[in-house]
Amino acid sequence: MAANLVRTRNKVIAGVCGGLARRFGLSPFLVRVLFVVSCLIPGPQFIIYIALWIIMPKEA
Repeated sequence: MAANLVRTRNKVIAGVCGGLARRFGLSPFLVRVLFVVSCLIPGPQFIIYIALWIIMPKEA
């Protein structure tokens, strides 16, 4: 069973990448690096990050 999608306490900025990493069974470092690299190309990545920051609940 997969973990719930929540922002983690082990965070760099808001815990979004850590939460996504935990949900999909990936390394938080890898998800953070992929996010930073994806921000180098045009697209709504930063807006999606902000939206997830608002939508995802904090870890209990």
